[in-house]
Amino acid sequence: MSAVIDTASALALNAYCARCIDNDELEAWTQLFTEQCEYRVTTADNHAQGMEASLIYADSRAMLNDRVLSLRTANVYEKQRYRHLVGLPVLLGETQRGQHSETPFLVVRVMRGGETMIFATGRYLDELVIDGTDTLRLASRVVVCDSHNTDTLLAIPL
Repeated sequence: MSAVIDTASALALNAYCARCIDNDELEAWTQLFTEQCEYRVTTADNHAQGMEASLIYADSRAMLNDRVLSLRTANVYEKQRYRHLVGLPVLLGETQRGQHSETPFLVVRVMRGGETMIFATGRYLDELVIDGTDTLRLASRVVVCDSHNTDTLLAIPL
C-alpha cells in the first residue's frame, strides 16, 4: 500500500509527533522529519512580518538529533513534560514535493512538582512529503506560537 498525503495521514502524523514529544521519545520524533528539513519555533508577530529569527532552529535531521542529544546530556533544566492537544489539519495546497498543511495546537506543561499550565498555543505550518521509503514525513515544520511572551524554559520541542 502506498503512502498518500491526505487529511487522515496528516492527522496520524501529527498525533504521532505529539505522542513522541509527550512520552519523551524525542529520538523517535526526529525520525518523523526528512534528512534535509526545517524546524523552527517562532511567534505569530514575527511570522506575520516575515522575520525568520526563531526561538528554536534546525535545518536538518542531524541538527534535531544534536538538540535531543544536548537535552539528554548537557542542558540543565527543571524536569517537566508536555501534553499536546492537536486540532485537525487543513491541507492548504500542493508544493513541488508534497502538501502544505496547517494544524492548530495547545501544549500544557506539567512541572516536576505537579504545577500544570497552558504553555503554548499556535499552529503548525508544515510541508508534508512522501520520502523514498514511501513514508510520510515532515520536510518543514514552522511552529507559530500565538503569544510573543515565551518562557525562557523552551527546552523541549513543541
